[in-house]
Amino acid sequence: MATYTHGHHESVLRSHRWRTVENSAAYLLPHLSSGISLLDVGCGPGTITAELAELAAPGRVTALEQSEDALDLARAEIARRGLDNVDFVAGDVHALDFADGAFDVVHAHQVLQHVADPVAALREMRRVTRPGGVVAARDSDYAAFTWFPLLPELGEWLDLYERVARGNGGEPDAGRRMLAWARAAGFTDVTATASVWCFANEEDRQWWGGMWEERVLKSEMAGSALRTGAATEADLQRISAGWRRWADDPDGWLIIPHGEIICRA
Repeated sequence: MATYTHGHHESVLRSHRWRTVENSAAYLLPHLSSGISLLDVGCGPGTITAELAELAAPGRVTALEQSEDALDLARAEIARRGLDNVDFVAGDVHALDFADGAFDVVHAHQVLQHVADPVAALREMRRVTRPGGVVAARDSDYAAFTWFPLLPELGEWLDLYERVARGNGGEPDAGRRMLAWARAAGFTDVTATASVWCFANEEDRQWWGGMWEERVLKSEMAGSALRTGAATEADLQRISAGWRRWADDPDGWLIIPHGEIICRA
């Protein structure tokens, strides 16, 4: 199993809690309806899960994470919203403990880039989806991140992240591979699309850049980089300062592209 590169530092959770169905799963909306059963693989802190549960009600949503500790984050969010149609399961996407055809929809956001075998994961997601149901996945593509100004520290950050993520057994350039992975998993009816997050105004730059300014120093990515010798503390400080420069630049602009797949089981 691959190691989750980001970890669960508060700087990471801030970005994950920003995610909604609208900004992270809009491609799936036409395939959702009241009463469906849905599996949310890698639910994280549960903000997307909660909105999926609201859309699926009175159907049930199952939130899946690798550990009970990780699930506690989603439990807290679901409880905060007062939802009663969410179940929580700790498990491995490579070996899901569900019957064949158990769900109408299986969804994974920013998951396949972190798993040891994304094709095997998609096969399992397909197995637990009913015939005619939908497997949906969306992942970013780090090598395609684009920003301005062209600060060298951000280029250094990208190179470091890709090396750390691959060292942990993941594939950070997952977005461009989604269609290929789905076909390798045996899907024959696949719709591949793309969408972007764009951070360009003052508020967005301060939020995104400030998040990475801290994340480069304190998240599990930083720990991995230091333990493996991929970076020194001085390197991380320099990259962190680069994110601050970008966030404070009124010309600052950044997009994060995502590959998306809707697969019919």
